[in-house]
Amino acid sequence: MLNTIEDLKNIKENYQKSENEKTLIKISMATCGITAGADTLYDFFKEELEREGNASIKLVSTGCMGLCHSEPTIEVTIPGQQPEIFGNVDLPKAEKILKDIKYKKIHKTDVFISDKLEKVVLRNCGFMDPENIEEAVSRDAYLALYKSLKEMSRQDVIDEIKISGLRGRGGGGFPTGLKWQFAFNKDVDKKYVVCNADEGDPGAFMDRSVLEGDPHSVLEAMAICGYAIGSDEGLIYIRAEYPLAINRLKKAIKQANEYGVLGKNIFGTDFNFKVRLKYGAGAFVCGEETALIHSMEGKRGEPTLKPPFPAEAGYWKKPTNVNNVETLANIPVIINKGAQWFKSIGTEKSPGTKVFALAGKVKNVGLIEVPMGTTLQEVIFDIGGGITKNRKFKAVQTGGPSGGCLTEKDLNTPIDFDSLKEKGSMMGSGGMIVMDEDDCMVAVAKFYLGFTVEESCGKCTPCRIGNKRLYEILDKITKGKGSVNDLHLLKDLSKTIKRASLCGLGKTSPNPVLSTLNNFYDEYLAHVKDKKCPSTVCTSLIQFTITDKCIGCTACAKVCPTEAILGRVKEKHYIYQDRCIKCGACYNACRFNAIKKA
Repeated sequence: MLNTIEDLKNIKENYQKSENEKTLIKISMATCGITAGADTLYDFFKEELEREGNASIKLVSTGCMGLCHSEPTIEVTIPGQQPEIFGNVDLPKAEKILKDIKYKKIHKTDVFISDKLEKVVLRNCGFMDPENIEEAVSRDAYLALYKSLKEMSRQDVIDEIKISGLRGRGGGGFPTGLKWQFAFNKDVDKKYVVCNADEGDPGAFMDRSVLEGDPHSVLEAMAICGYAIGSDEGLIYIRAEYPLAINRLKKAIKQANEYGVLGKNIFGTDFNFKVRLKYGAGAFVCGEETALIHSMEGKRGEPTLKPPFPAEAGYWKKPTNVNNVETLANIPVIINKGAQWFKSIGTEKSPGTKVFALAGKVKNVGLIEVPMGTTLQEVIFDIGGGITKNRKFKAVQTGGPSGGCLTEKDLNTPIDFDSLKEKGSMMGSGGMIVMDEDDCMVAVAKFYLGFTVEESCGKCTPCRIGNKRLYEILDKITKGKGSVNDLHLLKDLSKTIKRASLCGLGKTSPNPVLSTLNNFYDEYLAHVKDKKCPSTVCTSLIQFTITDKCIGCTACAKVCPTEAILGRVKEKHYIYQDRCIKCGACYNACRFNAIKKA
């Protein structure tokens, strides 16, 4: 049971002393690592160490190290030496690592780690066992809660968050301290703290990784928020598609209750706080506060017109403070290190750091955290290592399906709330998808619109009908049936949807269309005027032809599902265009580059 500051200090001192005396083998056991085979490596090391009875080596299962491009990843720390990280570890490599550890001659890190990263939210992810509360305490977990309860008034806590300038990391960027103040000001018998862990953007995995790697930081932040606004109950709304995150949250909640940092009379005070989980079905619209709250109440996940805001009337009509996972993970470190320390990172209007899921056509796919104000150039080419297969950079989608596509001319744009908005995109929750010269921007806009149409709750007409019409126009264009007038209609309809939709999902859904129209208008013209897809992605506008390189191997004819390819063995074949369904099977099967796609 943790009651005093001495209890926290004793656990920290004892745990750190134990770790400093042992060689540590840390294995990244988040969802991505386990999928890549990290669980097999963990079992190997565990069996070997148990067989040898080697107590001087400690095996640790951690959360995500952020190195998705090099999974499975392992970090080895020998006492007195710098930690070394190894990527793409298989069993033979694991055997060599274990052998080198025994001789204390571990070879150097073989994974690129940029010096432009700055970990605040991810300060513990990949460094500790997320299922061990004592290890979390050794890394200052619940110290900020103690400080808040023992040394600060409720208003002091809120003021500290206000001064820090922390803005909501879920996409809207609303000042967190101001949101807490609104809830604090309501004098009622019951209030709620809600953690939004409903991460629905395509290619986004930031919040999941934080919950898998450092669940105690979120629980502590919720308790601090509860104390500040006058709430005794917190709820984590998490999609059921995150089983590992759910499992680790359950264990963390259980441990926190056992150690007395959740429950009744926390740290010997009269403050009580409990946390429970509420599961969502993975609806993107439930990332919006009011839709999320309705879903938690067992109703249809639909947004409602504001005001009243959740801080006034939220869960069961009671004042409710909603923050997403990343926002909350900042809270303990702000309390511990101070608002001025936090403000020293990032920019004046966007202090702190931002976590991004860097994905797409970039070499170093992974989870990154950078100071606000870092440029897109630095993220994609310095941290991300540039474009895969050394292809040419074409665009980057920031802000998920509600964001915009930025181009080469935008690479020097600093990443912060206001700069991205000025460029026609947005921060969003932190998905960042990189595209190369082989991507068709019309098809990209169509993909995101398809997602939005699927995820719309259907409550308001502009989003329900307008986005459906947008998708139909884009579909017509990608099939070579569009006209120049359709391009004007796309722009006009997009602006109408942005103005008239009820919630943020509808208001931002046309961003991919407008940004690609602005930045890649020539590509749209090629589709509607020339009936060509310059990137040869839109299948209806592609024609496959067989060149003189054909040696008559028959591989293409064998895979053609419509028997559109004819020809004798060892003679040039021919594609009958009226039978061709543009599936590309022949193109992929040809080993002699004899089939041309145009």
